Amino acid sequence: MEPLQTLRQFGQEKYVVVQAYILIQTEVGRSTSIVTEIAQIPGVTLAEDVTGPYDVIARIEAPSVDELGSGVIAKIQDVKGITRTLTCTVVKM
Repeated sequence: MEPLQTLRQFGQEKYVVVQAYILIQTEVGRSTSIVTEIAQIPGVTLAEDVTGPYDVIARIEAPSVDELGSGVIAKIQDVKGITRTLTCTVVKM
C-alpha cells in the first residue's frame, strides 16, 4: 500500500489514511473568526470562507478514523459559533 502523504501536524511522520472535508455553518458574522480558529487545530490542512449553504469548508486528515473523529472533528465541533457540520470523507476509487 502506497502512502497518500505524510502527516506533519501530529509531530511525527505517520501515513495519512483518512482525509475528509467538513462543511460548516456558522452564526451570522462568525465565519472569518472560525476559519482562523479551526486552522490552528492539528489535522486541519485547509480552512476557508465559502459562499452557499455553508459558510466555511475545512480539509482535514488523520492517521485513522478514530483520530479523525476524536482528534479533529470533535475539536472543530467544540468551536463556539459553529451551528452545524457535515463531514465528507475522501475516497479513492
